[in-house]
Amino acid sequence: MPGLSKLPALSVLALSVGLTAAPLSALADTLVVGLQQEPTSLDPTADATASIDGMLTMNVYESLTIVAENGQVGPNLATEWEVSDDGLTYTFKLASGVKFHDGTDFDAEDVVFSFDRAMAEDSVNPSKDIFKPIASVTALDPQTVEIKLKNKDAFFLFNMGQGDSSIVAPESADTNNTNPVGTGPFKLDSWTRGDRLTLVKNADYRDADSVALDKVEFRFISDPAAATAAMMAEELDAFPGFPAPELLPQFEADPRFRVNIGSTEGEVILAMNNAKPPFDNIEVRRAVATAIDRDEIIEGAMYGQAVPIGSFYPPHGTAYVDLTGAYPHDTEKAKAMFAEAGVEGTTMTLRVPPFPYAMRSAEIIQQELSNAGIDAKVENVEWGFWIDEVYKKKNYDMTIIAHTSPNDMGNFARGPDYFYGYDDAEFTALWNSIETEADPAKRDELLKQGQQYLSDQSVHAFLFQLPLLGVFRTGVEGYWSSSPVLYMPLKGVSNGG
Repeated sequence: MPGLSKLPALSVLALSVGLTAAPLSALADTLVVGLQQEPTSLDPTADATASIDGMLTMNVYESLTIVAENGQVGPNLATEWEVSDDGLTYTFKLASGVKFHDGTDFDAEDVVFSFDRAMAEDSVNPSKDIFKPIASVTALDPQTVEIKLKNKDAFFLFNMGQGDSSIVAPESADTNNTNPVGTGPFKLDSWTRGDRLTLVKNADYRDADSVALDKVEFRFISDPAAATAAMMAEELDAFPGFPAPELLPQFEADPRFRVNIGSTEGEVILAMNNAKPPFDNIEVRRAVATAIDRDEIIEGAMYGQAVPIGSFYPPHGTAYVDLTGAYPHDTEKAKAMFAEAGVEGTTMTLRVPPFPYAMRSAEIIQQELSNAGIDAKVENVEWGFWIDEVYKKKNYDMTIIAHTSPNDMGNFARGPDYFYGYDDAEFTALWNSIETEADPAKRDELLKQGQQYLSDQSVHAFLFQLPLLGVFRTGVEGYWSSSPVLYMPLKGVSNGG
């Protein structure tokens, strides 16, 4: 949420500002990074907040596989694997000599523990669905793990490289929410809530010579003006998710910085609670879609730095279908549709998390709905409140959130317990076909059908694809220019000092 899809992996941004006058950026072995969102937990296997992955996945925690910037799956804790002819059995060979940050050894039993924990009845893993295809996980020997599937899963190896699939140890799993222990190139040094989180290089990492940075400090700065001031004062080396698109030109004109405009997997949606009147009525949802003006929202909220979407799939994907014309903006038509549905003049509450893209979009949508005869009340809420009331309790009419996880159209097959309140047997069957289709071309055709179905159902109003807007001090190298997953590996990042 601002990444949700885990939770929506929600793509999120965060809270308070704490800056020091002495810039650490003068040190070549230290990197100071600005983030909009501070999570409430540091365990990606138990919390869907996207910033956990952004800071810790593939930096502190590792998984069997890893996804590269180009979206390709490669080896990680698993150095190689074999797949049976029927596609149902995966045999992974594990890296040897790997230790967790607390000194305990990593072996196949840790993999079994991690997966059993994620698949348990009482699991709090935010992406439990990605483990549903698994029938069993068995340690054949200390360096070999066999995973049997109930059915083919086209996304299995990709999903094994997500933060939700992080390998944790039984000795430390229960305290990872505040004291994360993984096998990665960095380990936790300190966390000052509301201010910063610091990682230091793991000297015992199996490939420590490839890690250029000795220290990474994340500072939580949600306010766009404060983020800009910190960058201009060179108190930060990087702000990979810069929250103020309107201010990018001043950085582009300054030789001290470079600006990156890339893509993410984050679909920004005006989510409607399909389980709650009046949004259980498809005609009301279609009226909302007709009332909004994507161009106005993108220009006003993102200063033109976003691509519109008409369904739940990224425009850069191979299966993308442009459905932005499905519900042309027409205020008078929307007004008539609301009247016909018997809801004209009613109040609809729009609860939004504390992210600039969401708050700015809400102000515009509020006016657009007002023009169509709806009294939209905007409530700006803190992230913890949003998670508890909107995501967990489904206590909302409408909200705005970015779903930043890849391959997450399956959210619409999660049933009425998911915060969408959407339950459609036909779509669920379609998604089951998508995730079990091994042929990429055939899977793309099914994904196109899925996009069309969600558009026809107008489950939500689909707004735009969240861009990856980054500002970096000149000399900082190795950051990904686009984001195919939620995490951003720091192993290959260097700071020119």
